[in-house]
Amino acid sequence: MIKRFIHVHFRQFILSLITLWYVHFYKMNIHKSVRVSLKAKLDKTNPKGVHIDEGTYIAFGAVILTHDMCRKIHKDVKIGKNCFIGGNSIIMPGVEVGDCCVVAAGAVVTKNVPDGSIVAGNPAKIIRSNIKTQKLGILIDE
Repeated sequence: MIKRFIHVHFRQFILSLITLWYVHFYKMNIHKSVRVSLKAKLDKTNPKGVHIDEGTYIAFGAVILTHDMCRKIHKDVKIGKNCFIGGNSIIMPGVEVGDCCVVAAGAVVTKNVPDGSIVAGNPAKIIRSNIKTQKLGILIDE
């Protein structure tokens, strides 16, 4: 029990340090309550284009892109409050993910996602709407 307690709090501490690194070194606009997995990838080519609001969790292998070399695009990506960005998902440049959204694992988000939606697939499509989430994008059962 104590070992698990120490492990969980140590991991949360490390994840909060990573968030601080992104904010202070790369100048990304990320709320201090956001948790970014150690294996998530945030675009460092246009780091000031990353905007992530409070209570959001970015899972392992997720990629948030703010540029596209082929099309010479540099656009901001905005992720709202209390969202969950699933493992190995990709958020393309210029996309806005609303508040209380869930992006399923492996989804490729090419268009804006309205508040309270679950999106999945390639390209991502809305599979459920009018959902509510709490901190870290955890679904609230209704």
